[in-house]
Amino acid sequence: MKLFTHLNFSGNCAQAFHYYEQNLGGKIHMLMKQSEAPGASRNSEGEDPVLHARMELGGTVLIGNDVLPDHHQPMRSVYLHLGVDSAEGAERIYSLLVKGGEAYIPLQETFFASRFSHLRDQFGTLWTLIHERPMS
Repeated sequence: MKLFTHLNFSGNCAQAFHYYEQNLGGKIHMLMKQSEAPGASRNSEGEDPVLHARMELGGTVLIGNDVLPDHHQPMRSVYLHLGVDSAEGAERIYSLLVKGGEAYIPLQETFFASRFSHLRDQFGTLWTLIHERPMS
């Protein structure tokens, strides 16, 4: 058994996955748009939503797709928890993820982490970013 994380997007799944690949070191293994499905075509507005995207990111698999705007709701109460190897790495990734997004807890030092943050990125994905203090 394996547990994957599945994210719904409101028309920007491909943009988000490419951003995560370029900036977080992920690797996209599949990105199928509606027009690529057997017998499918673009909708009347010329949009071409993602039916299925799959990438490796941080040692796990992230799945995503676009949903109809009237079915999409922003993420609530679920965060992708990204542990990084250094305080400097946390600062770099934080600046990439918070750009165009919103920090609920700005990157800071805490009693349990040298760097810690909660934020929503420009694509609506919620993240916990942490560089944990060494356990003694």
